[in-house]
Amino acid sequence: MSAVLARKLEPASNGDALVAEMRRRLQERFGSGGGSTGGGGGTAATTPVAMPSLELSAAHCIGRIVSIEGAKLVVMIEIDDPKAQIEMSTSLQVGCVVKVPTKNSVAFGMVNALSIAKPGGKCQGGQGNETRFLELELVGESVAVGTGKGANMRRGVSTYPILGSPVYAATQADLRFVYVRDGLPSARIGSIQQDPNLPAQVNVDDLLGKHFAVLGATGTGKSCAVTLILKAILKRNPHGHVLLLDPHNEYARAFGEQANVIDLHKLQLPHWLFNFTELRAVLTNAGASISNVEAALLNDLITQAKRQFLGQAAEERFITSDTPTPYRIGQVADYIEEVLGRLEKPESIAHYQALKTAIVTLQNDARFSFMFAKSVTTRDLMVPILSSIFRVPVEGKPITILDLSGVPFEILNVVVSVLCRTAFDFATWSRGKWPILLVCEEAHLYAPENPEAGFEPTKRVLARIAKEGRKYGLSLGIASQRPAELAATMLSQCSTIFAMRLTHERDQQWVRSSLSDGIVGLLEALGSLGTAEAIGVGEGIVMPMRLVFDTLPPDERPRSATASFSTAWKTESADDRENLERVVDQWRRQRHDD
Repeated sequence: MSAVLARKLEPASNGDALVAEMRRRLQERFGSGGGSTGGGGGTAATTPVAMPSLELSAAHCIGRIVSIEGAKLVVMIEIDDPKAQIEMSTSLQVGCVVKVPTKNSVAFGMVNALSIAKPGGKCQGGQGNETRFLELELVGESVAVGTGKGANMRRGVSTYPILGSPVYAATQADLRFVYVRDGLPSARIGSIQQDPNLPAQVNVDDLLGKHFAVLGATGTGKSCAVTLILKAILKRNPHGHVLLLDPHNEYARAFGEQANVIDLHKLQLPHWLFNFTELRAVLTNAGASISNVEAALLNDLITQAKRQFLGQAAEERFITSDTPTPYRIGQVADYIEEVLGRLEKPESIAHYQALKTAIVTLQNDARFSFMFAKSVTTRDLMVPILSSIFRVPVEGKPITILDLSGVPFEILNVVVSVLCRTAFDFATWSRGKWPILLVCEEAHLYAPENPEAGFEPTKRVLARIAKEGRKYGLSLGIASQRPAELAATMLSQCSTIFAMRLTHERDQQWVRSSLSDGIVGLLEALGSLGTAEAIGVGEGIVMPMRLVFDTLPPDERPRSATASFSTAWKTESADDRENLERVVDQWRRQRHDD
């Protein structure tokens, strides 16, 4: 708040004496710029201090504390100047920042509520006779260093104010001191809602080192926010390693030449990268009925096929069905055929025959060509596969966008499980040599809270990344429009959350229960935030804030805009039949031309 607010002049009272004494002590501690020199009618000192958080000018005083409950304060607003009251009505709002002097610091609080205890009508002289209050919660403080010539901003409050302490409007210099960190590895993602001239920044190391989430209902700009955050990070760190799972083919055009886009026809996830549980799920979806007996035999047959592929090298290795070692899936089918020749019970033959049929079906299904290559020989492609997915080396493309829209829906969660597990294993065995950011768009599809939904191994590996990934340089970014349906373990590990507009009451309640960083009043606005607006809180940002994301150029936005029905339905194109034929052709080929 940059408005100049004049304080109401009253006869001296015990409260005024207390305020005057507090100002006198602040002046002694911080120097002549620490505040005014007298009671309510004193004038501001002219000698400035080094740091803006210590400027306590009487011209900016808006009232005094009348109630303290922990970090929650109630302030009586004492402003008499009519012009200042009008300006205050537009600048003193829920979510804005004010400052309060304490014995050893200057604390900053966020306004949670505003109220009029005794509304004054026109017949009582209007606003002049009203008693107004604001409620705020302390969220951080500036602690003086030495004699007051230096100060630093930190979260939390070590020293609390006392009753009668004055409360001051935050100037633009104060807001810059609170929110802007030019010296840190920060990146701009938008502007502060309280002052659009100030940038909203994220600290890259804290944001990625402790995971983050972007939550918002459909149509709120969530995909643009994810794009903007990633672009801002990669602009400052062009040699990053980002893997974005894109289930709707939205992000490919947003990153241009920076992105290595892998669609279904470029995807290589050979069957031998799947562990046994994942391969069993794929075969089951293809029609195989795999009991524990068949599973045990299949486990042994896969292990045997891997040993045969390695030859003598297998004697020096510990090989299991989960070891990422190449093998021929056709050889497993041949082994099953041999087993069929030794079986005598018809009911057993049916199960093994279904298993073999499932393998052959998958080999002949073009949608599964990323798993079962048509080549005659089986090659060890693990190094080039990891190089392409995780961008090692980067070669000017720091982000891989995996377009999963063409992956058969029945095994989508299995494929995500393979990718996430591979990312975790790669980070573990490389010991964090190449820090990786894994971004899961529509994460509630992969890791739902409902134990009966989703693929359990996917949920387990994502939960493990959320809990342990930080130790190995593996960061997790989550984007979801239904946070209430997302596994609580994942979101609880996200130390930074950007909450955009949420219209569902369950989603709002979940976010409110998860965030307690002094932003109770801000969270009440979750259902009324504008497009591209968000409430940011957590380790990746300096202080809780209401921010507006920057606007992306049209050609850098993800393909997620809402269709304009009124425009599309006004006219009929002469090329409709030709366009329809093109759609059918792409549908059958399972490939978009653009």
